[in-house]
Amino acid sequence: MIATPAAGQHSLREQNIALVARAVVDAGGTPSRSDVATATGLTRATVSSLVDRLIEAHIVTELPPVASRRAGRPAVPLVPARGTLVGVGLEVNVGHLAGVVLDLAGDTLATETLHGDFHGSDPAATLALLGDLTGRLLATARATHPGLRVAGVQVALPGLVEPGTSTLRVAPNLGWAELSVDTSAVAAHTGDAPITLGNEANLAALAQVPWQGRHDDVPDSFLYVSADVGIGAAIVLDRELFVGGRGWSGELGHVVVDPAGPRCPCGATGCLEQYAGTDAVLRAAGLPRGSDVAELVAPAAGHDAAGDLAPTASAALDRAGHALGATLADFVNLIDVPAIVLGGAYSELADHLAPLVHAELATRVLSAPWSTFSVVRAPVAGAAATIGGARQVLRRVIDDPSAWLG
Repeated sequence: MIATPAAGQHSLREQNIALVARAVVDAGGTPSRSDVATATGLTRATVSSLVDRLIEAHIVTELPPVASRRAGRPAVPLVPARGTLVGVGLEVNVGHLAGVVLDLAGDTLATETLHGDFHGSDPAATLALLGDLTGRLLATARATHPGLRVAGVQVALPGLVEPGTSTLRVAPNLGWAELSVDTSAVAAHTGDAPITLGNEANLAALAQVPWQGRHDDVPDSFLYVSADVGIGAAIVLDRELFVGGRGWSGELGHVVVDPAGPRCPCGATGCLEQYAGTDAVLRAAGLPRGSDVAELVAPAAGHDAAGDLAPTASAALDRAGHALGATLADFVNLIDVPAIVLGGAYSELADHLAPLVHAELATRVLSAPWSTFSVVRAPVAGAAATIGGARQVLRRVIDDPSAWLG
C-alpha cells in the first residue's frame, strides 16, 4: 500500500481556500463569512482572511451589508464575482458549431450558434471557423466586461476523445478519425488559457448537474441520453461523471438493436442510431435530412385533420421510442440508475418518447417490480455541451483557486 503524504502547511492552505470558494459559489444564496465558517468548520478569522484573498483575486465579491435584528455588525453577503473569470465552452457537431462564455456567477456573457453541414468537412477549415466564432464570442463578452480573464476553454466533440490529449480517435458522424485536433485558431483569441477536449454527451450531462442551487429536481445519479444526428449518453453517479477505464463510456448510439439491421457510419450494422437517431426518425417519418425534429409534432406538419399525430410521424416515434427504451433497459440492468434524462432533440420529443421508454423499462428491467424510474426532459437542452464545458472550466477554478491568487 502506498502511503498518502501528510498535508503540509502550503497544501492545507490551498485546501482551505478551495473549501471556502466552494462554500460561497455552491451555496445557491448569499452566505456571510459567519455562514461560511459554520459550513466549513473553519474559524471565523481563517475564513475572513481567505475570503479577502478570494475578493482580491476577483473570484468572490461582497454585496452591501444586510441589517440584522441581532446586536453586532450587519452581515456582508458573499457571491461569486461577475464578469471577471470566465469559462469558454465550444462545440463541433454535425449540424452546427456553437460556443458560450460563462462567468463564475453563472451569467451568460456571450453565446452563438453557427448552423451548417459539417459531415465530411475538412477539419482544418472547420476548426478555423471555430476560432473565428471564439473571437466573436470574446469580443461580445469584453464589450460589457473589458477586464475579464479566460480561465480555460473546453471543446466538445461528438466522438471518442483520448483523455488528456488532443487526439480524436473517431467521430463517425463527422467523418473524422485519428485526428490530432489543432486548436491554434481558438488559442489565437484565448492566449495561454488551457484548451481541453471532451465528448459532447459527457459535457452536456454535466450541464444537467445542479449548479449553484439551480434545477435541484435532477437526481444525483442518472443516465443522460441525447440525440442529434447521432446518439450520445453519459453516466452521472453522485453528481460525478463515470467515464470508464479508458474514458470512453456512454456510446449508447452504437449498442446493437438488430445485428441484421441497417449499416451504421461506424461500420457495424443495426446500431441504435439507425432506429432512434434524428436522421433515422426523420427518414421514417418521410421528412428530409436536416429537418427540425419539432416538425414531427408540430400541428402544421405532424398532425392529421383530426389533430392526432400523422401516421408516419406516429410510427417513426413509436419505432424510435421502443428501440431507445429497450436499449436503455439494458443500461439500467447493468448500472442501476434511477433516472433517465432526455436531452438534445429528445428533449423536444420527450412528451412522446418518455412513456414508450418508461414502458420498456417496466417490462425489461429485472428490478422493475421493486423499483421506480423517472424519465424526464433535460433542464438544460439547448447548447448543453457548451454550457457543461464552460462550467467544467469554472469548476476547476473553484476547486483550485490558489492558481488565481495574486
